[in-house]
Amino acid sequence: MKEIYRKKILDAQTQVYEVAKHTPLEIAQRLSKRLDNRIFLKREDQQPIFCYKIRGAYNKMLSLSAEQLAHGVVTASAGNHAQGVALSAQKLGCEAIIVMPTTTPEIKIEAVQSFGATVELFGESFSDAASYAKKLCDAQHKTYIPPFDDPAIIAGQGTVAAELLEQHAGPIDALFIPIGGGGLVAGMAAYIKAVRPEIKIIGVEPNDSNAMQLSLAADERIELSDVGIFADGVAVKLVGEETFKLCQLYVDEMVTVSTDETCAAMKDIFEDTRSIMEPSGALGVAGIKKWLSQQDKIKTGLNLVTVLTGANVNFDRLRHVSERTDIGEGREKIIAVSIPEKPGSFQKLLTVIGDLSVTEFNYRYSGPDGDASIFVGFKCDDPEVVASRMQQMQALGFEPVDFSDNELAKLHGRHLVGGRVHELKDERIFSFEFPERSGALLNFLEKVSGRWNISLFHYRNHGSDFGRVLCGIQVPVKTESAFSDFLQDLAYKFEEQTDNPFNKLFLS
Repeated sequence: MKEIYRKKILDAQTQVYEVAKHTPLEIAQRLSKRLDNRIFLKREDQQPIFCYKIRGAYNKMLSLSAEQLAHGVVTASAGNHAQGVALSAQKLGCEAIIVMPTTTPEIKIEAVQSFGATVELFGESFSDAASYAKKLCDAQHKTYIPPFDDPAIIAGQGTVAAELLEQHAGPIDALFIPIGGGGLVAGMAAYIKAVRPEIKIIGVEPNDSNAMQLSLAADERIELSDVGIFADGVAVKLVGEETFKLCQLYVDEMVTVSTDETCAAMKDIFEDTRSIMEPSGALGVAGIKKWLSQQDKIKTGLNLVTVLTGANVNFDRLRHVSERTDIGEGREKIIAVSIPEKPGSFQKLLTVIGDLSVTEFNYRYSGPDGDASIFVGFKCDDPEVVASRMQQMQALGFEPVDFSDNELAKLHGRHLVGGRVHELKDERIFSFEFPERSGALLNFLEKVSGRWNISLFHYRNHGSDFGRVLCGIQVPVKTESAFSDFLQDLAYKFEEQTDNPFNKLFLS
């Protein structure tokens, strides 16, 4: 199969540059020095649409007949593939309808419209949009352009590998490729294994959108019930059928990374290139760092390559990224400490923290007879120092708890610390994800109003398609059944946080 795709990819190479461009392969000097390995970045963020997706979209559309082009094309996408199809249609003089979820940020809608495509908004997810797009195709006799699961799409994306090997004829130990539906990794892996089989292919996914990793482990495609929303460019519930087959054959390893690790990688790339990647565009760098940290023996002097797949990021998302970068790099810790409310306790705690650089410190008096819960963030990249300071706190009778890996603490808690309500009956705490569109929040409040009392509410826009809400609701025992029905009818993703240790320390 790899020889078949090698030929398809070489054929695609003769035509994709009518719209795509050769992108540079650069060494990341600062990161290479820090990791003691040579890290190379394939700069697909420099394409006309700031993403590699133009390659596959154009190659697929060139395979259509004159009659198909005359009828026009349809696709469903919330971002990069949409722009690839729109630009390809403009180049070929073809009508294009792009169906995008109603949660799509305006910046992405405007980018697609700038190429002359028609945008139709439908549904709140990619699956909703894709279903509607296929119905449009049937009704209007148009051709559907899939985002990844198509041989022509895969071959177009595979031209990245052919170009890369032309630029770097020397040894390459491993190639780290971000995975969503699998079009890029399938095309690149098939070409690499046909030409340079000694190069290890390592796929990288977010740990909350790891459909390919689970599918490869199960030896069959596994559909996720939901996916993480941070790295939206790879938020795919079910990988492609053809891409899965190719990954089974040619992908050597899989690595998954956290949101914090992805944020840290975005900063690493910025420091070397002064360019800002979208989260999915930085997955490869995060994967390199994670893979090196997981090796039994320290590896140095390797040639490690990754693809910076895209730079279509909303500017307001950077606030969230900057907050999480140091935690992802292991340079910041956030802890909660319970200390007795008596003279001298506060001073003893500060003495233990000592010379550590404090990033935040939240405290509120809780009454003369109880313990005070203090929320502290500080910078320290040495785990042994952190462990030592927490042991010192315990020796003083304090109770430190590390919340550096607690999502509730990082998303909401650090902004809510400051007081608790005592003797509040029947309170349950939930985290919700609301689509960022007009009326979504009002819809929620209208459904709750008059039935249950909201005792806590915290919302913060994190620059993504979905807003995160933390909500306390008083649910008397006699209404629990009705409340369960309400949650299911609401149709928003939710998770109960009542027993989360952060809630018990700071909110209950």
